[in-house]
Amino acid sequence: MQNRDGNKPSKSPLRGPNSSDRRQGGPKGTGPNGSQPRRPRIPTWLIAGGIIALLAYNLYQFVLPNDEPARTEVPYSVIYGQIEAGNVQEVSISQTRITGELKQPIVYNTNTDQIVQSAPSDDLPSGQVSTRRVRAELPPVEDQNLLPLLREQNVSVEGDQSDGSLLTSLLFSALPFLLFIGLIFFMGRQMSRGQQNVFGFGRSKARQHDPERPQVTFADVAGEDEAKAELTEVVDFLRNPAKYHSLGARLPRGVLLVGPPGTGKTLTARAVAGEAGVPFFSVSASEFVEMFVGVGASRVRDLFEKAKAASPAIIFVDELDAVGRQRFAGLGGSNDEREQTLNQLLVEMDGFETNQEVIVMAATNRPDVLDPALLRPGRFDRQVVVGLPDRVGRAAILGIHTRGIPLSSTVDLESIARGTTGFSGADLANLVNEAALTAARRNRKEILPSDFEEALDKILLGTARTGLMNPKEREVVAYHEAGHALVAHFTPGADPLRKVSIVPRGRALGVTVQMPEEDRHNYSRTYLLGRLAMLLGGRAAEMVVYDEVTTGAENDLKEATSLARRMVGLWGMSQDLGPVYLGTGEEHVFLGREITQDKAYSDATAQRLDTAVREMVEGGLERALDLNRRFRRQTDALVAALLEKETLDAQEVTAIFGPPTPEDTEAGIVPRQPVTVQRAAAPAE
Repeated sequence: MQNRDGNKPSKSPLRGPNSSDRRQGGPKGTGPNGSQPRRPRIPTWLIAGGIIALLAYNLYQFVLPNDEPARTEVPYSVIYGQIEAGNVQEVSISQTRITGELKQPIVYNTNTDQIVQSAPSDDLPSGQVSTRRVRAELPPVEDQNLLPLLREQNVSVEGDQSDGSLLTSLLFSALPFLLFIGLIFFMGRQMSRGQQNVFGFGRSKARQHDPERPQVTFADVAGEDEAKAELTEVVDFLRNPAKYHSLGARLPRGVLLVGPPGTGKTLTARAVAGEAGVPFFSVSASEFVEMFVGVGASRVRDLFEKAKAASPAIIFVDELDAVGRQRFAGLGGSNDEREQTLNQLLVEMDGFETNQEVIVMAATNRPDVLDPALLRPGRFDRQVVVGLPDRVGRAAILGIHTRGIPLSSTVDLESIARGTTGFSGADLANLVNEAALTAARRNRKEILPSDFEEALDKILLGTARTGLMNPKEREVVAYHEAGHALVAHFTPGADPLRKVSIVPRGRALGVTVQMPEEDRHNYSRTYLLGRLAMLLGGRAAEMVVYDEVTTGAENDLKEATSLARRMVGLWGMSQDLGPVYLGTGEEHVFLGREITQDKAYSDATAQRLDTAVREMVEGGLERALDLNRRFRRQTDALVAALLEKETLDAQEVTAIFGPPTPEDTEAGIVPRQPVTVQRAAAPAE
């Protein structure tokens, strides 16, 4: 734990007398741990400063001399003419230039590069200068008459080697390359010693949260009572480590939070740090992986060193599967940088001392792809499931997100929680925000139930679009949605309808929405067969009314076929194939594994599987067709109401259909499952 001024605290009093301490020296004449003492090293900043000073001195001496008198640049012919006229007292010649000192000053026009034939004066026009010191560039071809003419005119001649000095040539040609090579050599030595390189590539990018600032606590986390109860032990260990160490107890070194996206895994980890009052290092696993091999491993080392120095502390790695996937899990080769980073993470988690007060927490929504070495005892040996909240949990989450928000007294959070089955904490937070935005657009001072209703429709169904359908298309969509609503209403055990609409939303031309009465986690075969009938109710209505099919049932057919394949291949619900697991309908994360894995069944079984899936889907369609034929009058009435109002709620639908009677369900109609939304897809172009 760090103080406010950033200084590291003293070592933990729990550390035993045999514990190693790098600050303690060995016997006389040796360094720490008994090694030979290091020779004093010249600081790097001192070497760099010396190089810069030497470079500046050479530039000052040979490139930018400031003690040379001012000279006027003139053409070579001007100086040669003055030598012939006997007006030159002395010259200085280098390899590229000639500089002359005149006996009498001349007036030189810089615009015309000519000597003005007039006596010098104090007030000269613009572009004219009076000078006695002139300088010119020597012509590329050597002038054989220059030196004889100088001797003839008795001009004093001096040699100047400053322009062509060897030191200057080396300075501008060899020194930059030498400095570049030296820099590469220096970086290589630093990286080979495991130190941070000069550009900070190997430095950890983890963000440290100050434990003394206001933190997230368990009071800010709702809907995960079981996870909070399990993590209370971690909090108690970080608060009172001596109680556990005195009994020889060791808390799990790694705690893996597993759950769907948006369920609050990161928030739960921050709440643990806030309850314990310890430093919290947060980093995403993707930040370990860079283009350069070895950088990720260096960042892992740096992160764990910081956490050990600030112990007791928590390291939280979000999206662990980005770096912790199984090594070489199929075709396509491996990623050396990611695997080296994973190896370093495994080593660091195994390298803790038994009394090291550092806990590693990680979050992932794909625990099935993690490397088995991460999940073995001694590393992430405890998994905490952070799942989707139930109805009570959703109500508590809504209560947290509506703190300080002006809600109308008519808003019932329990009713909203009942109608948001399957929503995560992030979804509920988005729902509250959308309701607030809706109320603000309508210039209200408080949020009404209608704002939550519109926000829920926007999240589930999409934004309402302007109706561009012609009357015939509107009628087809109305019959399609009426077919879904009819099967849902007259199927025993169905969830009540919430609304039926033919207003285009998102990519759908119409929707049928239901509100489950309770959360369900286990489904029976009868329940799932009823779902198939519900999915195909729209197609059945089109066939009964028009004796034709349209493209509006595309999504319905896709979901019905997928459900039937899972019923046959995963859950053993086919009477023909029996209780056999075939693995159909699974999602493979690794393409190589799916390609190379042998099928667990023969070609004959595959043909029987396809036949069973087809029969199951066709059976659901037959049940939907029977209902649509028997209740054609109610279907027509519902379609007329939809064409007039476009959207009907549950009470209006029930008033048209009437309550289902026992006689209505004697024809072997099986109960259907709670489909939350049924959509009529847009016709294919």
